Amino acid sequence: MEVNPQFKKGVLELCCLFLIQKKDCYGYELANQVSKYIEVAEGAIYPVLRRLVKEEYCSTYLVESNEGPSRKYYQLTVKGEIYLNELISEWNNFTDSVAKLLTEGEAVNEETRFSK
Repeated sequence: MEVNPQFKKGVLELCCLFLIQKKDCYGYELANQVSKYIEVAEGAIYPVLRRLVKEEYCSTYLVESNEGPSRKYYQLTVKGEIYLNELISEWNNFTDSVAKLLTEGEAVNEETRFSK
């Protein structure tokens, strides 16, 4: 599914935090999981992850890998859990408001069309 790049940019942080809450992940794994739902380049994930660590919403740890260098795993902090809950609430309010606008906008368009 093709999605407006600005929509993706705005929701990528929420998606990453949500997936990390479910299970500690490394960057490539996160990119693959997000891509199951939203087409996203792997490179788009890493700046988000760096910001989440810088803002202390996530912490990292290294795990040895049999397939190459150690992998950096991301895990949610308590601060990140609180932030994620705020984002989910904001997202739900936002999408509900947009859906309402679109639904009411369709009704207004129908009324206008039939009143002519």
